[in-house]
Amino acid sequence: MKITEIEVFSYQVGYAHGTYVMSGDRSASTEDGTVVRIKTDEGIEGWGEITTLGKVYLPTFPEGIRTALNDLSRAILGQDPRNILNINRIMNATLMGQEFAKSPLDIACWDIFGKSVGKPISALLGGVINERFPIYEAVPLGSPESMAEYIQERRADGINRFQLKVGNNPLEDVARTRASVEAGDEDTVIVADSNGGWSLASAKLAIQGLAGLPVYVEQPCRTTADCILAHRGSALPLVLDESIISQDEVFRAKYEANAVSINLKFGKLGGLTNVVRARDLLQDLNLAVSVEDMWGGDIITAATSHIAATTRPDSLLMTPFFNDWTDGHLAGYTPRSQKGFGSAPTAPGLGIEVDINRLGKPLMTIR
Repeated sequence: MKITEIEVFSYQVGYAHGTYVMSGDRSASTEDGTVVRIKTDEGIEGWGEITTLGKVYLPTFPEGIRTALNDLSRAILGQDPRNILNINRIMNATLMGQEFAKSPLDIACWDIFGKSVGKPISALLGGVINERFPIYEAVPLGSPESMAEYIQERRADGINRFQLKVGNNPLEDVARTRASVEAGDEDTVIVADSNGGWSLASAKLAIQGLAGLPVYVEQPCRTTADCILAHRGSALPLVLDESIISQDEVFRAKYEANAVSINLKFGKLGGLTNVVRARDLLQDLNLAVSVEDMWGGDIITAATSHIAATTRPDSLLMTPFFNDWTDGHLAGYTPRSQKGFGSAPTAPGLGIEVDINRLGKPLMTIR
């Protein structure tokens, strides 16, 4: 089998609940998503997605991703997409870094691999051991009352894991978190996520104020070093995310930062292949696993579901179904959560059927 053509599309991915607000007044109502379709000489095609969350969340942006996709796509033309290790070797030899652009191509190759053998990606990863897993939703930064109300509304739909957006005034963030805890019950899982928005001083004040609450604190500062300093002496379980970009950082997270979990993102790691490697390392190190991406719709939700379904149930801390958060329903709103739980599709590859009519003309076609 050979890759004969790669198409790159743009599509708008709107937030389903109005405006999504993070620390530092970063907000989103609609994002510019990038979708790739890989075609082969055997008629099998694969799909991948990378959707950024603005341009100041992580060091990437749509135009840069698409420029890199042009080079990467030309490099893998004519290659067998099922030989995913070779595809990654070629991409790494073509561009250093640029994991955000490599991610949708890697995912699309896994989609083709699964379709070629008639198996879902979860089966290719070793099989489903987490048939029905709890999903979380992010709570946009707002007043304590609005965040508590959001939690109450979503709990009525079965969601009971939440990632609170904090990271502004630390005293206000403590009030937000306390109100959110009171809106839940003893089974509610709450992560107070600063997204690196606190200064070192603010992080120390916030973590001190959160002491005694049944919550996790995530990425209090931008760098791992500052997270270590901010969290020193705290009994709150620490989750790291944005600052963890290599295997060395994983070991530092556990043994220096005393982190209990790391949030893995497809775009940050370069696709499904490297997410699986990182996931397995975290499980071996007895760390909890959170897996997601920056943003997206049905395609990235399907990819996420296959990782969650093959993760040990006792290891999985947080995973979202982004297509519940957004209107990015390119595959008929599948996979779909049920009462706060998700499952991986059982059809071959990603297990979804993308409606090409919802994408329009490609931005570029490489053949």
